[in-house]
Amino acid sequence: MKLLQFISQGEVRLGVKTDQGILDVKKAAQRFETSAPASLQELILQESTGLEVVNSLVGRASENGLEDLFLQEEGLTYAPAVSNPEKIICVGLNYINHAKESKMEVPTTPVLFSKFNNALAAHQDTVAIPEGAEQMDYEAELVLVIGKTAKNVSEEEALSYVFGYSVGNDISARDLQFRTGQWLLGKSPDGFAPVGPYLVTSDEVDPNNLTVECRVNGELRQSAHTKDMIFNCATIISYASKYMTLKPGDVIYTGTPDGVILGYSKEEQVWLKSGDEMVISIESLGELKNTLQ
Repeated sequence: MKLLQFISQGEVRLGVKTDQGILDVKKAAQRFETSAPASLQELILQESTGLEVVNSLVGRASENGLEDLFLQEEGLTYAPAVSNPEKIICVGLNYINHAKESKMEVPTTPVLFSKFNNALAAHQDTVAIPEGAEQMDYEAELVLVIGKTAKNVSEEEALSYVFGYSVGNDISARDLQFRTGQWLLGKSPDGFAPVGPYLVTSDEVDPNNLTVECRVNGELRQSAHTKDMIFNCATIISYASKYMTLKPGDVIYTGTPDGVILGYSKEEQVWLKSGDEMVISIESLGELKNTLQ
């Protein structure tokens, strides 16, 4: 199932992408006089029960030809695919070629850092360049969203804790990132964690078999495959869960491949500027577009 969140009448609503358009789950539930999850977080917490309710609403709306329950994506105002995760965990240097281009050692254990909820942004959002930042960069990433509480899980079990997968951009201000030994300042300004437009449920995705690409103003900058991750999704989840309890709705950015501006020679580095458009696409998951200002 391909889920999303959008803004209607001043509130964030849950939607489902279908052949007929985007089903407005709240509107459909009201039409059929039934209860349904109002947000993606509620859906995640309800687990299979919530998915069954939403799937039933899609079927009933389609079978009855209720076109007014479906919205067209043109003109839709998206919200971040996930609204309020307790944790946004990021994995650094998770492709060998990216570690090499960054002139850093290839890690032997996952390199974890964090972003905060203020960094979340939606598909088509404009992201402001922080005052004084001059070295803006993109990072195309597969994002996973935890579906149930995970503590000390094995790699064999880890993927069963994933609710779904999305497209992310770990936007980075490199001059802020490397101002000190801690990366946070360059990683978590407002809007620096776009995610979406969709969250595809885990039953429809093989996270180890996806093509990841990034285009800037139409030019291909990154193109790689998740099979080339140093630490795959199962390993990341298992590792993180040994040290912190992962909660439903938590988000993990799984790392970017080579091709970022940081990896260019100094003579070739042309940092992103206001007006530049970043498009991250991942096979089967969709296309995430954001513009800097």
